[in-house]
Amino acid sequence: MPISFIKTEKQERLYKLVSELADKFNERAAKYDEAGEFPLLNFEELRTSGYTSLSIPKEHGGEEGLSLYDLVLLQERLAQGDGSTALSIGWHLGATMDLFDKKRWNDEKRLWYAKQVLQGALFNRAATEPQTGSPTRGGKPQTTAKKEGNKWILSGRKTFTTMAPVLDYIGVIASIDGTDQVGEFLVERTKPGVTIEETWDTISMRGTGSHDLVLSNVVLEEDDLVEMSTPELKVQPNGWLLHIPACYLGIAIAARNYAVTFANEYSPNSIIGPIKTIPNVARTVGEMEAELLQARHVLYSIADKWDRLDDRSQLGPELGLAKYIATNSAISVVDKAMRIVGARSLQKSNPLQRYYRDVRAGLHNPPMDDMTIAKLANLAFKEME
Repeated sequence: MPISFIKTEKQERLYKLVSELADKFNERAAKYDEAGEFPLLNFEELRTSGYTSLSIPKEHGGEEGLSLYDLVLLQERLAQGDGSTALSIGWHLGATMDLFDKKRWNDEKRLWYAKQVLQGALFNRAATEPQTGSPTRGGKPQTTAKKEGNKWILSGRKTFTTMAPVLDYIGVIASIDGTDQVGEFLVERTKPGVTIEETWDTISMRGTGSHDLVLSNVVLEEDDLVEMSTPELKVQPNGWLLHIPACYLGIAIAARNYAVTFANEYSPNSIIGPIKTIPNVARTVGEMEAELLQARHVLYSIADKWDRLDDRSQLGPELGLAKYIATNSAISVVDKAMRIVGARSLQKSNPLQRYYRDVRAGLHNPPMDDMTIAKLANLAFKEME
């Protein structure tokens, strides 16, 4: 993209690092997608490079300490190489950022967690269930935690446990048996009773390894209950979720790059010169640029606003808007890229068909479009009361 959103020397240095990783991942993306395999080699290289620990704050031993703007910038670039890898590691980086930013869990647990991540540990939360759907819809988990003496016994099934093949720790959201309360339990992947059932078989984001997590009478310590869900926690906006729209815009940028290169080089014998000289092709390229610039400016400005504000309590609708615009723009941009390239974009060997499938997944990541639009409508009605 000709417009750069890099603002600092730190961002430039980290962008160079992530660009090298993204280019490597791009070379393997088709193979992993075709086989539906989890990209283990990509995650080995993410660990080795130090990328997986970037969102640990400096005061807890991290070398960089990422801002939300930094996270968006790096994740967008990583997704240009491989969307599945970027979306997966985005959950770990974002959840880690959120943990320290909001001072979730207690001080001792956060300090311990920081040490684990600095040593290469990977974390994600498991909240979604077959019966309840997305936790953002408000369903109560059917996964239960029962207190027996000074131990917790955890049982249930979670779906969409992204990065399941390499997770070391999982934040399991469960109902407290005999109460109306819901808590988060920190579960070590190697605990007896913890299994991964390989159920992930989709046409989109095939390499995220979002399998089912099955918990069968998993025995946990008392302090493994790391957080209780409260009304205050539920309404707090989650800036870190901007890793999601950043990923889908990265995929769209990859599609744009492919289509523009194709238009520059492809010259059928029916015209003189490459197809970029055809007015409709040039117009479509311009439309792609306009959509990407609009979406990126919205995304980056809201990330920057998050970083600058002390009181972020009112940013929820804007965060949702960034995801709404970015995801839908990404779908539109990939569609336009395919129109430029034509029928060959449907060939299995062509990356555009993978981009087309992958960007569709954005519609099903939180927050959902209907919830975002409903919140914006409520704001408008409230303003005019």
